[in-house]
Amino acid sequence: MLDLDAEKLSACVSCGLCLPHCPTFRVTGEEAYSPRGRIDAMRGVENDGVAVDDDFVEFMETCVQCRGCEPACPSNVEFGALMEQTRTALAATGQVTPWWQRLGFRVLGHHRSLLAGSSALAVAQRVKLVPARLGLSQLPIRRPPAITSTGDDVWLFTGCVMDAWQRSTHHSTAALIAATGATYRTPGRDGACCGALHVHAGLHDKAVVLAERVMSSMPGEAPIVVNSAGCGAALKDYGSLLETDAGKRFAARVVDVNEWLAERVDQLPPPTGERPRVIVQDPCHLRHVQRIDEPVRTLLGHVADVVELDDDGLCCGAGGAYSALQPALAGDIRDRKLEAIDRAMASGRVEMMASANPGCSMHLARALDERSVEVEHPVDIVARTVGVLPPT
Repeated sequence: MLDLDAEKLSACVSCGLCLPHCPTFRVTGEEAYSPRGRIDAMRGVENDGVAVDDDFVEFMETCVQCRGCEPACPSNVEFGALMEQTRTALAATGQVTPWWQRLGFRVLGHHRSLLAGSSALAVAQRVKLVPARLGLSQLPIRRPPAITSTGDDVWLFTGCVMDAWQRSTHHSTAALIAATGATYRTPGRDGACCGALHVHAGLHDKAVVLAERVMSSMPGEAPIVVNSAGCGAALKDYGSLLETDAGKRFAARVVDVNEWLAERVDQLPPPTGERPRVIVQDPCHLRHVQRIDEPVRTLLGHVADVVELDDDGLCCGAGGAYSALQPALAGDIRDRKLEAIDRAMASGRVEMMASANPGCSMHLARALDERSVEVEHPVDIVARTVGVLPPT
């Protein structure tokens, strides 16, 4: 038994409208790798007593959890919740997320260890000890100093991977917040990790512990600004994760940085120099989960000419830790995204691509090196173009 919500499980009417929006179905063409096929497999186990075998586990493990199927579903099936519940049940019996993955996820909540481990991994990359199949772009050996609080207008969530691997984006975010006349405060040690990857991996209890720590690190009523799409989606889901009123109140305070800045774009300095042409890649947890892709375009439109992809927001294959755990499928999915990028580049000169999630940007960066296109966070592009970043 998977202990699934019966109402959520029965909501799917098997219409198949989700199929074109599922990245694993698109690259395999197999029904079992689609949302409809996975739900059918869940029903077999939950309702008909079908045994959980290796095939079932594979179908669940190979889902990117992009949730691109949800906006396309006329029955509003909560596929993400069903997948999380299923993976929680499988993790509880040791059928997914083995000990070595759990050990890696545990480090995310211990920030000093994560920073030290990230620097060591970066050194290992330089001496060719990190397998290329992991698809990691080059990590920083050193990073800028941590940002420091300036006031109490908003909280600026710094998180784990973002702070370890893309801390410069925190500096860009802080500079743009300051440019609007607002101040920010950073959470303490308890705000080290939101638990998003733990939820994806089926480690529900650990995710709850991390969520409660994060909530305690950012008390009060001030908005919580987040510059990682995956983290923002997780924080906005604390009400469902914790099933408490406190979790719901906390989630209501969370706002993506693009969302927050788009409402204040007129307060930002004007751009300097020529407007670049920038491709926008929508992270799934921004477009499909938070459903706020338009603010990215509003913010970027202040400084750049936005170039759209024609793939209707199809997943790039990053999926948090998915690209490292399922490299073959992740690579096939990324190839489809690269085809869309090539079509966009054919329309004219493109300087860079904007992506508001660290997993997506790193998954795409190595493949785009040979195309001479850099991948940057939207706030990095805007902060640099309006000239608010301090000299390095």
